[in-house]
Amino acid sequence: MRLTPEEEALLAGEGGEGARRAMRIVVTLGSIYDAERLLPVESVQVAGVSFRNVGEAGLEFLRDWAAQGARVTVPATLNPAGMDMRDWRRMGISAEFARLQEATVRAYTDMGVTATCTCTPYLVGNVPSFGAHLAWSESSAVCYANAVLGARTNREGGPGALAAAICGRTAAYGLHLDAGRVPTHRVRVRCPVRTPDDYGALGYWVGRWVGGGVPYIEGLDLPPVGASTPLAVSGEEAAAGDTLKLLGAALASSGAVALYHIHGVTPEARALPDLCPPDVAVMDVEDLGPARQALNSDASAIDLVVVGCPHASLTEVRHIAAGIRGKRLRAALWVTTSRPVREAAEAEGLVATIEEAGGLVIADSCVVIAPMAELPYRTVATNSAKMATYALGHAGLKARFGPLEQCLDAAMSGRWPA
Repeated sequence: MRLTPEEEALLAGEGGEGARRAMRIVVTLGSIYDAERLLPVESVQVAGVSFRNVGEAGLEFLRDWAAQGARVTVPATLNPAGMDMRDWRRMGISAEFARLQEATVRAYTDMGVTATCTCTPYLVGNVPSFGAHLAWSESSAVCYANAVLGARTNREGGPGALAAAICGRTAAYGLHLDAGRVPTHRVRVRCPVRTPDDYGALGYWVGRWVGGGVPYIEGLDLPPVGASTPLAVSGEEAAAGDTLKLLGAALASSGAVALYHIHGVTPEARALPDLCPPDVAVMDVEDLGPARQALNSDASAIDLVVVGCPHASLTEVRHIAAGIRGKRLRAALWVTTSRPVREAAEAEGLVATIEEAGGLVIADSCVVIAPMAELPYRTVATNSAKMATYALGHAGLKARFGPLEQCLDAAMSGRWPA
């Protein structure tokens, strides 16, 4: 691997032990993947924030790195924590877990990482430019950055992303290179795909087929998307952004997709109409029924309804509030979102509407990485294919998956509609 004089100096420890450790991680990862050089990164998004995931060993690892003087050198944000960092008691979180979660976030902020605690950094100001090189961790955010925004990032592990934030570099391999962004599979959609949950079901089905490949999807009716999409708060582009957020999350959770292209919609597919090679494997999607069946358990009674996986946008919170205004809920409803979106929703009176019905608008967190075993929920309804995919294995919950309206009906009745 060719290193610049500055990179050699960091590797030799001239920037301190914390920076040397970061460079060793980045260079080692690059060597594993045969990278020829390093690339400067525009921003970083770090996963591995919930104490439920990192544990005592991970917390000590972070504290030790911070004590070595490690500090980020590029803008870096955090993935969700295992609780709402301000209102964790309302979630039913124990004081002991809260103490350890706060310590984990503090270890990151001691190194200069911004505690956004969201899986949608592009909705809270971390919007990368087209072609920018990043080191992002959260799988759904990686998909969004690569596909919708045209930025370039591999699906980084938490320590690798943090190392990139500290040394300001990542290895040039995979999706950072033109060759890594060429489609490996062609998907021809031949059935109606209209609602956000349709897109989630499609993503789940395609992700199972392509694994870690790069699908090129044809037959979807969406407006063109790009750098302005996460900034849109209404209209077709905002709706498309929310829809593609759910699509990418599903692709990344049922498979390991980090980039997809949609014919005539995503920026690279628009710029290069012949982007997809003619000799790749082809999948025809004729019916989403099998995907929906796979995403649903046999649960009838619903304990918890979750909307906001990935974190809900302001537009989505508006839809939820409109759907339950003046109603009374029988099941728990958690709307998970980022702190800035929650604050905007509160200013519009949306949080009050949801909470008057009996729901909670939770910032900073996600059911997938919360300590759900400590809480009384055993079944969940959701409009997120990612949430439905991870529910049992990650949260110990039997899942029901369907449209937002059906989920809100379940919140009001306590049962999944027959």
